[in-house]
Amino acid sequence: MNQKQWMSLLGLANRARKITSGEELTVKEIRSGTAKLILLSEDASENTTKKITDKCKSYAVPVRLVPNRELLGQSIGKEARVVVAVLDNGFAKKLLTLLD
Repeated sequence: MNQKQWMSLLGLANRARKITSGEELTVKEIRSGTAKLILLSEDASENTTKKITDKCKSYAVPVRLVPNRELLGQSIGKEARVVVAVLDNGFAKKLLTLLD
């Protein structure tokens, strides 16, 4: 996986206001059907990981793991982030090709 590529694409999605971050907001986006892809850090707590992956399963939203919360936060210019929801199909598709 090319780290630089997905990180800069996520940064672009952030500037386009096509992402949301944080557990509660992400769950809300999954429920409402606006989340197209969830990025979850590998160092998320067991509870968070389970909550997010279960939600994604029931709503058929793809989830991809990224190495850690620092990278996830850094790519959107924020503090460490454990989970990010991508709200745009174009960005989600492109990120999936980079992360798979």
